[in-house]
This record gives sequence, C-alpha cells and structure tokens, in this order.
Amino acid sequence: MATPTSSIAERNNAPRHVVAVIAFDRISPFHLSVPCVVFGEDRSGGGLPEFDFRVCAAEPGALTTTAGFSIAVTHGLEALADAHTIIVPSWRDPNETPPAALLDVLRAAHARGAQLVGLCLGAFVLAAAGILDGRPASTHWAWADDFARRYPCVRLDPDVLYVDDGNVVTSAGTAAGLDCCLHVLRKMCGAQAANYVARRLVVSPHRQGGQAQFIEQPVPPNVRGDRLSGLLDWVSGNLDAPHTLDTLAERALMSRRTFTRRFRLATGATVGAWLLAQRLARAQQLLESTDESVETIAGIAGFGSTASLRQHFGEVFRTSPSAWRREFRGV
Repeated sequence: MATPTSSIAERNNAPRHVVAVIAFDRISPFHLSVPCVVFGEDRSGGGLPEFDFRVCAAEPGALTTTAGFSIAVTHGLEALADAHTIIVPSWRDPNETPPAALLDVLRAAHARGAQLVGLCLGAFVLAAAGILDGRPASTHWAWADDFARRYPCVRLDPDVLYVDDGNVVTSAGTAAGLDCCLHVLRKMCGAQAANYVARRLVVSPHRQGGQAQFIEQPVPPNVRGDRLSGLLDWVSGNLDAPHTLDTLAERALMSRRTFTRRFRLATGATVGAWLLAQRLARAQQLLESTDESVETIAGIAGFGSTASLRQHFGEVFRTSPSAWRREFRGV
C-alpha cells in the first residue's frame, strides 16, 4: 500500500478530484454500482470533498447489462483526459482483448500520473494495456490461473483482497471491489470519511488487502451475540493487552482447536493476522486524528514499542508512521 495521495491542507485548496468509471457493453450492474456508491453518491454531512464523478462509456450508444436492462452514459472516453482516478470496474470477457481506444487512453492516463484501479476482471484490462507489467496485482481467484498464463510479467497474488502498488490498485472479485474502493477513498480523504461511507453502506470500514479472498467455508451469516462476537468486540477495545491464541481461547471458554476453527470461519484470518490488522488500523486512526506521539500510539495499539510499530507499518504500508501522519494531516 502506498502513502495517501494528498494532505488535508492541499485538498482544501485543490480543485475537485475527478473520479471516472469506465462502463462497457454487457457490464455487470453490481460491479458498476460499487465505485458509484462509494464515490458518486451525495455524502453531504460526512466530511467528504465533492468529487467530479463521471461514468464514461467505452462504446457509443446504450449499453446492455448482464441483468437484462440497458443504461445510457453521457460521457465518452474523452472525459478521462483530466481524470485523477480512473476505475475499471470489471471486464465482460477475459478472452476478449479490450478496444484499442480504451487501452490507449489508460496508457495515456498512467503516463501523466493518474491513479488507475482495476476491480475484479478489470485487472485484465490494465494488464492488456501493459500497465501491470512488473507490478504486483490481484484479480478474482476463479480467473487467477488464466490471468497468470496470459500475463506472466505481472506478479499476481491470487490470495488477497486487493493490492495497492502506489498509483495502480487492483482487487479480487465482487465484494472485494467494495473493500478496494473504500481503501482508495481512505487514501484520498482519510479514515473518518471512509468510515462514514462504510457505515452508510453497512459494511466493515476496513479490511486489510492481505486478507485471503477465498475462504473454503462461508462466513456464518450472523455471529452477533455469541461468545466469539463479544470477544472480538472486547479485543478491539483492548488492543494494548498482550493477546495470544491461548489467552483468547480461554477467555472464549473454548478449546484451542475449536477457537481456532471458529475464529477462522468468523473472520477469514488467523488470530495473529487479524490482531495485526486491527492494531494497524487503530494506529492509522490515531495518527490521522490525534496529536499523540508515535511512541504513545504504539502502546495504545498494542505494538509494545515504536520499533515494532515502525517495522509492521513499513512492511504493510511501505511508509513510516510519521510520514503517514504528514500526508494525511499536512504536519
């Protein structure tokens, strides 16, 4: 993951950020709706800046959808010329090479420094344009083998929700696209804005990109009110404690084996990975919204030392806690 794209001070005096989404014939309405609901809907009262949001068509005329209805798009590809962020929400067929005009406009946008986002099979479009060569990327697990064969120069990671490689971001399929868009919004506007949108959508405000995208068994539809749910809430509020698998299993009144299995089903992650993600998210929130020292934040978030916080922060976000704070707060 890269550092945030601009500081708050810079954003206050900047023109509106242009977010453009590319639509095409036979598009999935769900995939198109994900960036629309994150960046395109009215967020007055949530502290978000006003985006110049555009849906741009790769082809002229009415576009069909996979749900049996058509949509009319008023912008063509020329509207991408000044876009700061361009999102390819999917692609209709991995076996079909995207139109040359679309690939050309994506290459031009990349060359001028625009942020490009490929959701789900949208990674195939960015790869076809050569933008992902030599970069890490992700896509839907069901098409990962096909992607790897077609684009061997891309460092594909099929086991994560999304991959942030600076100005190029790719995600896994379907719901992971929502995680990815919330992540991009967080980079642009900070945790408070992303959390506001997540609450409106009734989804988790932040899932680390490294979380596995494919879980063998489904997540239970409702774990609220049981021992594990209460434990997760308690741990989130007590991250400074030295939690271990054994202490948590004991607190949940479960055997180590049962706790490990149920924890994985409920969160999609190991105890260690989940704890690290929660602690990093807490450190991010404190860096963005408080004046606490990095040493104090390390203690509150449960890292024990500033050295540990800096190590994990650097490994996951490729920047330091102090640099993260400067980017978000302009200090």
